Amino acid sequence: MTKDRKSPAALWRAGLGAVLATAALLGCGSFEEQQRKWIFQPSKETWRAGASAAEGMEDVWIDFHSAASGTPARLHGLWLAQQNADAPVLLYLHGARWDVRGSAPRMRRMHELGFSVLGIDYRGFGRSTEALPSELMAYEDARAAWDWLAQKHPTAGRYIFGHSLGGAIAVQLASEAGNELQGLMLEGTFTSIPAVFDTMKWGWLPLGPFITQRFDSASRIAKVKAPVLVVHGSADRLIRPELGQQLFEQVKAEKKKWLLIEGGSHHNTNALGQAQYRQALAELFGLGAKARGGAAAALH
Repeated sequence: MTKDRKSPAALWRAGLGAVLATAALLGCGSFEEQQRKWIFQPSKETWRAGASAAEGMEDVWIDFHSAASGTPARLHGLWLAQQNADAPVLLYLHGARWDVRGSAPRMRRMHELGFSVLGIDYRGFGRSTEALPSELMAYEDARAAWDWLAQKHPTAGRYIFGHSLGGAIAVQLASEAGNELQGLMLEGTFTSIPAVFDTMKWGWLPLGPFITQRFDSASRIAKVKAPVLVVHGSADRLIRPELGQQLFEQVKAEKKKWLLIEGGSHHNTNALGQAQYRQALAELFGLGAKARGGAAAALH
């Protein structure tokens, strides 16, 4: 969720903390805009490995009318298909800072586990419609991508994956998806933005009521009925593992699993935990995957 590869957690935490700490001094309008900038940190850039991993993926364009802005909107996405047309499809929702190419390595790993994968950029990121993102707009963008998958792949099982900030967007979408959703996967995410702020340097300040972009996953995830997998790295210094654990405790789905990847950071947990992911897919979703892009096979 940060551009500073030397100290990623420090930059995001310090930036968000400093902006939220100005709430007592700024007007509500100004603070609203500033927190949106710091929470999303929208960018049209990516890091080198992400750009390299995105090569060869298919460009996808999703057009819809935005109720939030009252204007037409266009999302850019990357699509990585399986050879087997019956493979399950996965909507990948990325976190802050980089555009969707930055998540291409994770997308490829999920593809290796058997999914056809669609990753999108929210408005304000990458090649999607230029705008300052907001919580409401990001939810709307995710829904448009979910509907696109339903239209293009009506018979495929559909899953959602959210990393970091994308995890909160994923929870909101999953809470409204009902029986359309076969499973939800969350990695390195949190209960709410105020809870993240509480773990920061400025967390002692009573600024919770000023935070409008709340991303309150803790109050929404109980509505998700599909199986839920919550994954966190034990060494994550940006979003602390206890926030992921607390979110997991709010899951009411009949089938759920908490997966703590020993030594995993905010950035490498997905890579370190591939064996655990593979086992969890079988346990929770009844899916088995052949390595290196093989088609997923239903086991149930």
